[in-house]
Amino acid sequence: MSDKFGARRVMFGVFKWSIAISALLMIPKMEIFSPGRGINATQKGTVAEVTADEIRMESGKVYVFSPKTVSHEIQPEKAPILPKKSSWQEATVQPGEEVEKKQLLVKGVTRINFEANMWVFAVLTLVIGIVWGIGKASVYKFIPDYFPNEVGVVGGMVGVIGGLGGFFCPILFGYLLEGTGLWTSSWMLMLFLSIICLVWMSSVIKKMLQSKAPEIADKIDYH
Repeated sequence: MSDKFGARRVMFGVFKWSIAISALLMIPKMEIFSPGRGINATQKGTVAEVTADEIRMESGKVYVFSPKTVSHEIQPEKAPILPKKSSWQEATVQPGEEVEKKQLLVKGVTRINFEANMWVFAVLTLVIGIVWGIGKASVYKFIPDYFPNEVGVVGGMVGVIGGLGGFFCPILFGYLLEGTGLWTSSWMLMLFLSIICLVWMSSVIKKMLQSKAPEIADKIDYH
């Protein structure tokens, strides 16, 4: 691909794909609770009875609400691909309690649940690995273009730096997990590094063009 389309274009594509896939992989398993639609008293009175789905007042007024049911539970073996929202209502008063007009009788609860789907995660991990492999080949394509007389030295340095990345990154992943408590913190790091690399490469190429061909530098897309 680098021989056919050029290493620079391929590298820009690699960084963009890395950013996009890392952003998807970094989303952690989460369960968010938020206030939902509640029910307020329409008149002053005393609570006579509270059942699973009704609040009866001594005046005869009945407030019907939607309680939490089994259908609101998330089954781990059926993890949805997209976040799932469920809503229910819970009584906030007890029998015999005096309530005022407009007092909250039933509170609403909205839950947004996301649990990474194993197959989606596996496919995205495989794709980003392929993308990084293409990027590795693109890096070696750069060497003879920019350092034609020092291919061996620069190639060796690239290999050493790549090896150091393989050594230090797992250590950083461990510290990130310990510090944040998020298993996807490693993908947050990769997203951050991909953005830095994309911006850095764009800046370097822009400076090179402005120094060697200022008359066309502003007409070239660096991304």
